[in-house]
Amino acid sequence: MNRQERQALIVSLLRSATEPMRGEDLADQAQVTRQVVVHEIALLRAAGVPILSTPRGYRLSSLDYPSRERTIIAVRHTPEQTAEELYTLVDHGLAVHSVIVAHPIYGHLEGSLEIRSRIDVASFLQQVEADQASLLSSLTDGYHMHTVSFQRSKDLELARQALRRAGIAVLD
Repeated sequence: MNRQERQALIVSLLRSATEPMRGEDLADQAQVTRQVVVHEIALLRAAGVPILSTPRGYRLSSLDYPSRERTIIAVRHTPEQTAEELYTLVDHGLAVHSVIVAHPIYGHLEGSLEIRSRIDVASFLQQVEADQASLLSSLTDGYHMHTVSFQRSKDLELARQALRRAGIAVLD
C-alpha cells in the first residue's frame, strides 16, 4: 500500500467511525506501525484534513453540533474536584471540547478533550489515573478554561450555578 492509499484508508476509517480510533487500531488496519500512522496524520493535517487528537484516539472534526453555541468558561478547582466538574458539565447538556491554561512562559496551552457524556468523563478519569498523568490545571494552581458547547443558554447558566454550589469557582 502506498502513501496515498494509506492516507485514503485512514480518512475513510475515521469518517466511518462512530467513536475516536486509537492509533494502534489504525495501524493494524493499514498494516503499518503506529509511528507511521502518526506521521500520516500529521501530513493529512498539513494538507487541511481536520483530524482531532483526543485522549481516546483520533477522529475527524465535524459539525457535531451545528445548532449549538460555543463559549469558554473559566474555573478554578482542586484536582480532586475534576470528576465533579466534568460530570456537572455533561449532566447539564454541555460538551467539553478542550481545556486551556494560561502559562506564564508558554502562553496558552490547549488540550483536546471532546467529552460529551458520563462515559466519556469516566474514560478520561481512568486514563489520567492509569497514566498517572498530571492535569494541565496543575500548572496554574487549578485555574483553567474549557471550550464548551450547549444547546440552550439556560443549560450553560444552570451548569455554572451547579459548579458554584459544588465549591468550584466559576470566573466570569
